[in-house]
Amino acid sequence: MVALVGLLAGVAYALAAGRLRRRGDGWPGRRDGAFGAGVALLLWGWCGPLPGGPFTEHSVRHLFVGMAAPVLLVMARPLTLTLRTLPPGGPRRGLLSVAHSRIAGWLLLPPLAAALHIGGVWALYRTGLMSVTHRHPPLDVLVHLHMVGAGLLFGFAVCQLDPVRRRRSLPVRAGTLLVAGAAHAALAKGLYAAGPPGTAFTADDLHTGAQIMYYGGDAAELLLAAALAVQWYAATGRRQTRAVTRRGYGTGLRVQRPQA
Repeated sequence: MVALVGLLAGVAYALAAGRLRRRGDGWPGRRDGAFGAGVALLLWGWCGPLPGGPFTEHSVRHLFVGMAAPVLLVMARPLTLTLRTLPPGGPRRGLLSVAHSRIAGWLLLPPLAAALHIGGVWALYRTGLMSVTHRHPPLDVLVHLHMVGAGLLFGFAVCQLDPVRRRRSLPVRAGTLLVAGAAHAALAKGLYAAGPPGTAFTADDLHTGAQIMYYGGDAAELLLAAALAVQWYAATGRRQTRAVTRRGYGTGLRVQRPQA
């Protein structure tokens, strides 16, 4: 089921991007690549064979499903693509109303999204939840669904590339990313010393899995930080352009605006 949903999402994204290009609208190919890579990592992490012992395998799965894949999917801007391909009418207005709803605004509040994302991971590894999931496979499926959903929510809240109800300031989003990264790193270091309660992994397996979680988490967070840096650079450039324009008009000089 997961593989089928992922493949359908990839095909739908490719068809929508192709439709935009055929009608003459620009859509960067790097977004297609990001979405394809995100779907591939999601499917591999959920369904594919993974290396190492049980905890190492779980750590790789956590990295792919809960961190790397959601970041890549968010950077592909799927909501923007959907809105640009939908014709004016009920479905488009309905999707916009959901994106601009009060509930969406609260869910995309960066500190709340970070609490759902990192808090869920802490609950999994620092309570007896992980040992329970080993005995109850349906619960394990629900945990991984939470990883995907919380990872997507966190990525949307930090990047805010798609049109949402209210865009939070860059300092708020950057600060949230910094705190979430520190909490994830502290969790990985703690797992290096002691495994989740109720489990019995070997020391080598535990150390390898914790290192993958630590360095892999850093890589995903650096990707989010790069997206924030690009937004900060663009916003700074726009402010400087407006300031130069105002000074030019104030002195009676004609200022030519730079081409977009």
